Amino acid sequence: MAKKGNRIQVILECTEHKTSGMPGMSRYITTKNRKNTTERIELKKYNSIMKKMTVHKEIK
Repeated sequence: MAKKGNRIQVILECTEHKTSGMPGMSRYITTKNRKNTTERIELKKYNSIMKKMTVHKEIK
């Protein structure tokens, strides 16, 4: 039988852009291992609208 994977897709959304009030949004899709990383992840990613590196947090 095939083993069910522990990797799930998550969506990362920019926190600074959300609070700035600028139109649009910056989101990334990535995967994480559910067993090793149980809490929500935060990564620094490039926000093309604000043209700088910002903190992106995992959303539902």
